[in-house]
Amino acid sequence: MYTSLEEILKECNYITNQKEIDLITLAYEKGMEAHEGQLRKSGEPYFNHCIATAINISKQKMDYETICAGLLHDTLEDTEYKKEEMEKDFGVTITNLVEGVTKLGHVHYQGVERHVESLRKFFIAASDDIRVVVVKLCDRLHNISTLEFVNEEKRKRIALETLEIHARLADRLGMGRLKAELEDGCFPYVYPEEYKKTLDILNNIKAGDEEVLEKVANNLDEELKILEVNIERVDHRVKHLYSLWQKLKKYDYDINKIHDIIALRIIVPNISDCYQALGVVHGLYKPKPSRFKDYIAVPKPNGYQSLHTTIFTGNGESVEVQIRTKDMHEEAEYGIASHLNYKELGDGVHANSIKNKTTWTQEILDWQKDVSKHDEFMKHLKEDFFNHRVFIFTPKGDVLDLPEGSTPLDFAYQIHSDIGDHALRAYANDKLVSFEYILKNRDILKIEISGKAKPNRKWINYCKTQFAKRHIKSWLKTNGGLVDKFFVK
Repeated sequence: MYTSLEEILKECNYITNQKEIDLITLAYEKGMEAHEGQLRKSGEPYFNHCIATAINISKQKMDYETICAGLLHDTLEDTEYKKEEMEKDFGVTITNLVEGVTKLGHVHYQGVERHVESLRKFFIAASDDIRVVVVKLCDRLHNISTLEFVNEEKRKRIALETLEIHARLADRLGMGRLKAELEDGCFPYVYPEEYKKTLDILNNIKAGDEEVLEKVANNLDEELKILEVNIERVDHRVKHLYSLWQKLKKYDYDINKIHDIIALRIIVPNISDCYQALGVVHGLYKPKPSRFKDYIAVPKPNGYQSLHTTIFTGNGESVEVQIRTKDMHEEAEYGIASHLNYKELGDGVHANSIKNKTTWTQEILDWQKDVSKHDEFMKHLKEDFFNHRVFIFTPKGDVLDLPEGSTPLDFAYQIHSDIGDHALRAYANDKLVSFEYILKNRDILKIEISGKAKPNRKWINYCKTQFAKRHIKSWLKTNGGLVDKFFVK
C-alpha cells in the first residue's frame, strides 16, 4: 500500500520542474492534514486512498496539476478544506479539477437512472477538461482494489458499473493499460466462475508459450541487428484476463483459434523502421496470410497504431508479432494521457489529438437532448459509442469509424447530413449495394447523391446509429413526413 510522498515523487520522476514538484509536495501535505483521523472501511488511513490515486495518475504520465488534483480530490467533499483556501494555495486550474471530480461523485439515482446520470456527468467533464475524467478513472482503479472490504451486493454493483462505464471510457480515450487494469480488477467480482476458468486456461498455456516466445525473440533480435534495422527493444506481453475471456467466448473456448494470448513486441524509433522490421520478421518466419493488419496506415478509432502479423514458429505453433514506434507504444498504453503531460497543451499536434479524441463526448451530450427514456439512452450509447467499430474508406482514402452493424446510410450521414438526405445509391468496393447492406471492415464506400432523392420512413430501420436516425426523423418532421411509431422498429 502506498503511504508516502517519496513513492509519489518516484513514480512521477518525469516531472523535473522544482516549482511543480513543490506543488505536489504541498498537495500531499494539505491533503494529509485535511484527512487527519479519517479511516476507510479497511481500517487504514483515508489519505492512503488519495496517495494511491495520485500514483495511478502518475503511472499514466499525467501533468503535475492532475497529480495534485488526485491528492486533493476528496478534500472539498469530505473535509473542512474550503474552495477559497485551495484557490489561494494551488490556483484556479487545480481547484477546478478537484471541483470537477467532486461533481462527478454526486450521483444519487438507482439502477439505469444512476448509470445515465453518471455517464452524463462524465461527458460534461470530458468536454470541459478531460483530466477530470482521468482523475476519476484512477480513483476508481484504487477503489476496485479494495472491494473485499465492501458488502457483496455493493461490491458487484461497483464492479459491474466499472466494467460498463469506466473501462469503456478508458478504452474510448485509448488508455489501454488503465482499461485492462479496470477490467481485470472487476472480472472476479462480476463473473467469478468465468474468471477462474479463464485463469486456469492462461496458467496452463503460459509457460510453454513463453519458452517459444523467448526463442523467437532471440532469433529476431539477432537478425534485426545483423541487418542493421534500428530497434529500441524486443519484448512480449501476456493478454489480460478479461480480454482473453472475451475472445474465448467469441471462439467457443477453442484456444487454438486465439493467436495473441502472448505476443512479441518490437519497438523501433520511427515508422520506416516498422516496415523494415516487418520485412525481417517475414523473411525469417513464414507469415499467416490472413493475420496481417496495418494499424499504422489505418489506426483504430481510439488512436491505436501498430503492425500486427502472425508467424509460424516452425514447430507447429504460431505467434503474433506487434511492431510499433516508441510514440505509438506510449499512445497504446496511455492514450490521451500521452498528450496531456506536455508543457504546452496549446501545441498544435497535441491539442488536435486531444480535440479529436473528445469530440464524441459533445456529440453524446447533443444527442441526449433528444432522448427521453433512460433505458433507450443506455442501449444506444453502448451500441453507438462503446461498441466494436469498423473502418470504412471513402473513395479518396479518408477513413471513418462506425459501430459494427452500420449501413451505407449511417456512413452517409456521418459524412454530412446533406449527403444522407440526398443519398440515391451506395457502392461498396465498386459493387452496387442496398441501403440495408451491413458494412464490413475496410469496405470502400461511395455514396451517389441526387437532388431528387429524399429520406423515407423505411430508412430509419436501415440505420444502426442514433445519429443517422435522428437526422432522418428531423427531416421527415420538417418536411411533413411524420414518423409512424408503429412502423419504426
